[in-house]
Amino acid sequence: MATNLEFKAQCQALDSFYPRLADLNATHHETVHQIDTYFYMAAEKCRTKSEACEPRFKLREIDGMTEAWLIYYERPNQDASRYSQYQLCKINDPTALKTLLTAAFGIKTIVRKHREVWMFNHTRIHLDRVADLGQFVELETVFQGQAETEAVDEHQHVKTTLRLDTTEPIAVSYSDLIMRKS
Repeated sequence: MATNLEFKAQCQALDSFYPRLADLNATHHETVHQIDTYFYMAAEKCRTKSEACEPRFKLREIDGMTEAWLIYYERPNQDASRYSQYQLCKINDPTALKTLLTAAFGIKTIVRKHREVWMFNHTRIHLDRVADLGQFVELETVFQGQAETEAVDEHQHVKTTLRLDTTEPIAVSYSDLIMRKS
């Protein structure tokens, strides 16, 4: 499975991050509206060694796109930056697959978000407006051939430049936050 290092924090005003993104020399990649449908899993057990690991399985649809992504990931629920192992599969017929997965597993919850994706080297910076939850900044530093120390250093550099070290981190996924509100 692929690996990234993640961090998430809620914020009051995403607009305050634009000057910081400029200081970082991050580049705007895209702005999308995503619908993530999370499915129940028959056996919620991680393959990783972390006992605190939380596996998740979702279908990500993007407005205006005919294809979608099926995503399985394992990540511990912890406040600090944390490692996530994931697998992606591009789906050409998301409507049929969503019907099948709903029948087989059932829908756990749905997360709707408006996401701006910014890039700095191997780090994806997400400025998210999540329906019914608020505004968040999420970092994903992808491991793509660089040494672990390089990835960790880059991740910390982005956190520091965006001043995320002073924010209250969010330990869980948006799906967990939505389910807590229900």
